[in-house]
This record gives sequence, structure tokens and C-alpha cells, in this order.
Amino acid sequence: MDITSYIQDHLKDAKKPLIVILGGTASGKTALSIKIAKEFDGEVISTDSRQVYKYMDIGTAKVTEEEMEGIPHYMIDVVSPDEEFSLADFVQKAKAHIADIQKRGKVPILAGGTGLYTRAICDNFDIPRVPPNPELRAELEKLETQELYNALKDLDPDAAERIHPNNRRYVIRAIELAKSDKIQPQNGKPEYDVLKFGIEWDRDLLYKRINERSAIQIKNGLIEETQSLIDKGFDPKLPSMSSLGYPEMLKYINKELPLDEALTLLQQNTRHYAKRQITWFKREPNVIWLNGSELNKL
Repeated sequence: MDITSYIQDHLKDAKKPLIVILGGTASGKTALSIKIAKEFDGEVISTDSRQVYKYMDIGTAKVTEEEMEGIPHYMIDVVSPDEEFSLADFVQKAKAHIADIQKRGKVPILAGGTGLYTRAICDNFDIPRVPPNPELRAELEKLETQELYNALKDLDPDAAERIHPNNRRYVIRAIELAKSDKIQPQNGKPEYDVLKFGIEWDRDLLYKRINERSAIQIKNGLIEETQSLIDKGFDPKLPSMSSLGYPEMLKYINKELPLDEALTLLQQNTRHYAKRQITWFKREPNVIWLNGSELNKL
């Protein structure tokens, strides 16, 4: 499949072009986004809800300076791990970057694995700014995940359709929004001319890539990075610290698991996460799906 032709044709007619790269974790989104950026004078905006946090590089698989190959990247290292960062915050900042990139005559490229972040930009969600409600959150945290999701379906069926039932953090936030007296999130008219590419792999091959990457993360210092976050005073119960890699390494650091079992747990949890991502992205409309094995050969 000739990706170049798709992009060339799109850029001829698009007034406000936006290229989007979708796919499960370890599918090759970063490499493809950089290749496209180099060929079409683009700049990359991360749509990863964990890469916004500083000091969390290995666990969130942030692109390195070397891997960037000189391509500017945005929405990485935006806030401290103990700072609140909402979907509304992401949309506001990402749209500002998109506007700046387009103003300079370059092509903005969204790349990342957080489906809700991507959809909020592509579908132009109108998200009210509602401050956190600690009392409500404390009550909601007492509920089982399925109970939370059922509550959200009753309060805001549209939001429930957009959010994965197992994503407690997003479900709680959506309930918080629904219970506020502000206008509820609505899909607006699309703001950009979007071209979406998705990377799909044979499931066994993707899982092999995930297993290998998890082992490399530990080799590259994931344990030390986790310990460093604790040493900096970040509470393991923070939402940021629930990111894949850190809970598993904490079990090793706290002598709850030997390293080989912690690695196995990380690989298992990452595979489960990838499966949920794939389920989400398969529901995305108008995606041009690319074979990951063929891309890898290129």
C-alpha cells in the first residue's frame, strides 16, 4: 500500500490537514509518524495520556531525542506526575499546537495509543472545564468498576459509549462531569481534515513484540526509574503511577514478586492493554489499516 500517495492526495485538498496514526502499544506508531513527518514536513503531537508526565520515560516508552531525528514533538513532559491533567487540558493544549503547526505551513501528526485523546481532537469534543470533586471521587472509588460503568450509562450514555468500561479513571471523571451543573460534553463539527492510518499486526506477532519490549524496558532501567519516582516523593497511588510498568516494578522493589514474575506480570498486563486498544481503534471510522509486518520490513 502506497502511504505516500494517500497523503499527497489528502494534502492537495485539505484546508486544515491532520494526519493521525493509531495502533496498539508496540505497534510502531512512533517510527511511522517520524517517517511521515520527515517526508511531508510534519511535526508530531503525542496522544498518549501517560507521556504528558515528566520523569516517566522508560515506562511510558517516550520517544528519545535520537529517535526523533530532529522532528519536533509536543505533549510530552507537560506536567509533574502529581499534577492533575484532564482530557480538557489535553484538548486545549493539543489544539494550540495544531494551530501553530498549521500556521507555519507544516503538517500536524497525531500519534499515540490513548483512543479518547485522539477521538476528542478528531471529533471536536466540546468539553466543559469542571474542577475535581474530591468528595464525589472518594465515594465513587468505593464502587466496583462495573458499578461505576453502569452508573455512567445511566447518567450519560454517550460518554459511556466513548469510554472503555475498565478505565476507572475516565469513568469516574465522566460521572463527575455528568453530575456537575455545567453543559455536558457534546461532539462538535469536525475542525480538521483528518487522514487516519492504523497499524495492525497478527496478534501473536504483536504479543511477541510486547514481550520483547517489556524485557528491554527493564534492561534499560525501568526498575531504577520507578525507584527514582518514589525517591522524589510521588505517591504510588497517584493516577500517573498506575501506568503500565510502575505497579509491576513496585511489586519487585517491595519484595512482593521476584523479578522474573514481575516481568511476566508486566508482559501480561501490557498484552491485555493492547487488546483493549485494538478493540477501541477498530471502532474508529475511516481508518486506512496498514500491515505492521510490511511496515517493519520497510
